Amino acid sequence: MLEGLPPHRPTHLMKLVCDERTARRIADAVVEMFDPAETAAAAFENEATGQWEVEVYFSARPDEDFIRDIVGAHGGTAAAKEVRFDAIDEKDWVKASLDGLAPVPAGRFVVHGSHDRGRVPGHAIAIEIEAALAFGTGHHGTTRGCLLFLDDILKRRRPVHVLDVGTGTGVLAIAAARALRRPVAAGDIDVVAVEAARANAVHNRAGSWLRPVVAKGVGHPALRGGAPYDLIFANILARPLMRLAPSIGGVAAPGADIILSGLQARDVPGVLAAYRAQGLHLAARRDLEGWASLHLRHGGASARRAL
Repeated sequence: MLEGLPPHRPTHLMKLVCDERTARRIADAVVEMFDPAETAAAAFENEATGQWEVEVYFSARPDEDFIRDIVGAHGGTAAAKEVRFDAIDEKDWVKASLDGLAPVPAGRFVVHGSHDRGRVPGHAIAIEIEAALAFGTGHHGTTRGCLLFLDDILKRRRPVHVLDVGTGTGVLAIAAARALRRPVAAGDIDVVAVEAARANAVHNRAGSWLRPVVAKGVGHPALRGGAPYDLIFANILARPLMRLAPSIGGVAAPGADIILSGLQARDVPGVLAAYRAQGLHLAARRDLEGWASLHLRHGGASARRAL
């Protein structure tokens, strides 16, 4: 399963079979060094072979010697010699994204592709999302972590004003709109993502509640005009999350629930520090598939860890 953030138009792929520690080190190095809109890394255990693999997706032809140098620095000379590069097209990417993906349960929600429509329990809120050129199929620890936090929140209250920053394919916004049956504000910096989210909202019977806009953070008038929000999602990356802390804090209502994700463990302290400066503190944390999701609230800290 892809664990990184897929680039919007992948054209090339690097593959390597190695041990788990090496796979994770190489994937972490790629995530740290490259723009996630152009390059993505996956470290995973192949269920068929039992071996660990690294896959790196590129939106343009990579400098193969440079990539081998990175692999060698983090996995040794032998690993660098085993690296293989392939060209892919959009059809191959969509197929690869769907292969082996089962429906993903997250509390009352189930995210699935059309190929698994018949496997969704009748009582679930089903969200059908196909593999696409924008991040957010639901088959990822960050998305599932956010959905589980949404399910937790819905057990104690019903948010009224909801915002999804960096909506991707719209999974979180659609889930909130379907569960609450009310409008959800959403935006993304990428036009492709916004188009995908709009189409997915219509396909999932949430088109009347969700009209995402192209926006950098919460900068669009349609997003600022809906403030203050009592539930905010931001499933992006550590650096933009830290940059957006003042603006996200600025549109949060007193007592709001803030769900952040797209974080590796090493990112959490810096992100928490940025949001503590806005009066937001950790209420709960989930770690899934090597990614951390955080539930923040205004007021005193309650550093409870959710597994």
